[in-house]
Amino acid sequence: MILQEEGLENAWARHQSNHQALRAGIEAMGLSFVVPEAARLPQLNAVTIADGVDEATVRRRLLNEFNLEIGAGLGTLAGKVWRIGLMGHTANAKNVMFCLGALDTVLTDMDAPIKSGVAVAAAQAVFKI
Repeated sequence: MILQEEGLENAWARHQSNHQALRAGIEAMGLSFVVPEAARLPQLNAVTIADGVDEATVRRRLLNEFNLEIGAGLGTLAGKVWRIGLMGHTANAKNVMFCLGALDTVLTDMDAPIKSGVAVAAAQAVFKI
């Protein structure tokens, strides 16, 4: 029903916009995506984990401190990537900004090798906020 009201083309555009903002924030921190840009789906984001970071601790802290759940890598990507979904009506600027801010906070607190404090601003530039 929601998709019917929004329209398929508008939903695709919304998902793409949110992915571009997430991408800007992730890359500003110095992280990268597993899948080449031309082959990505904007709803499914596999992000490489910075060297020396305990990915399970990051996910646990995101869940416990921010009520934010991101997925672990599966199969050969277990322990190497996080899976960040941007799907359905929850794919919106507020959630992208929240995810980036929380991830930046946790990684910075853990002394991860990232560029701290830049993710949200990079996403804001995409959203033109």
